Amino acid sequence: MAAQYLKLYDKNNSQEIIDSIVRVLQKNGLIIYRTDTMYALGCSILSQQAINRICEIKQIKANKNRFSFICHDLSSISNFAKVSDANFKILKHYLPGPYTFVLPASSKVPSVLIQGKKTVGIRIPDYMPILEIVSELGHPLLTTTIKQIDLLVEDYTDPSLIFDQYENQVDLVLDGGVGGILPSSVVDLTQDDPEVIREGAGDCTDFQ
Repeated sequence: MAAQYLKLYDKNNSQEIIDSIVRVLQKNGLIIYRTDTMYALGCSILSQQAINRICEIKQIKANKNRFSFICHDLSSISNFAKVSDANFKILKHYLPGPYTFVLPASSKVPSVLIQGKKTVGIRIPDYMPILEIVSELGHPLLTTTIKQIDLLVEDYTDPSLIFDQYENQVDLVLDGGVGGILPSSVVDLTQDDPEVIREGAGDCTDFQ
């Protein structure tokens, strides 16, 4: 069954639209959506079936890769990650924003996602529509950027071209306009001093 293509605006999306997206996620669906950085592939963190589908698309194993979660606000992060007072100050300063912060995982993170690592990447994108979706869903969205290697920039920034590539692999492609070309910056907060794992769209000057 081909994916549905749905326009999503930066603000003032109807509750009906948000609810329809959440229903897809609740039924083990995969969605592609814009963030404050690039277009990404996501699903409910509670859907083993959907997680397996993402792994098939990206040709990876769930227990061998670090996945990131989109949380809808700072208060929800502590449900899925262990946050010290010092790290909370960092999160409060930089989020929402184009960063992924690696933190020790809490016991609420599905075990298949943390085997051998016991860490989780946390995102709060500065992009209200996806935060509204996550809030309505009631738990984080597993998120991973779509493929860029060996593709033209348009192929991973233009939602209509993204739809052409993924229409038989996902359930819903959300057209949020042209996406970015840089992923989030990844900063590891599991040690005493922050460590930049990947420099991306977020300024990492303060961590170096």
